[in-house]
Amino acid sequence: MQNISRLAAPIAIATLALSACAATSAQTPLADASNVALGQRAYADGPIIQPVEVLEDSRCPMNARCVWAGRLRVKMLWIRGNGEKQPFEVTLGESTPLADGSIMLESVRPDKMTNIVLKPEDYRFSFRFAGGL
Repeated sequence: MQNISRLAAPIAIATLALSACAATSAQTPLADASNVALGQRAYADGPIIQPVEVLEDSRCPMNARCVWAGRLRVKMLWIRGNGEKQPFEVTLGESTPLADGSIMLESVRPDKMTNIVLKPEDYRFSFRFAGGL
């Protein structure tokens, strides 16, 4: 009986320590794909995506007249279920094959202006995933 009482305290301490680890390892929920910053992971109705870099922003500024609307291209990562990161690229308003469907960069904020230089941290993106099956 004395051996059981000597073991009870270390077992109780180990149990509490392990439960504390489990509680602190909980991940914060992913953002939805409607307001995503560069470097931020988001859940896009299926795949987990992450915009990494603005490759091109030749959009016509809102306070200018242009003969071409321009385009915006973004380097992306698809975070697969096994943790593998697969790079891909999206263009504003165009559908891009991804997983079992396609993803579209629907909008970008803020609008481009002639008198303001956008920094990478200024961009916010909205994505929509159309699943396959």
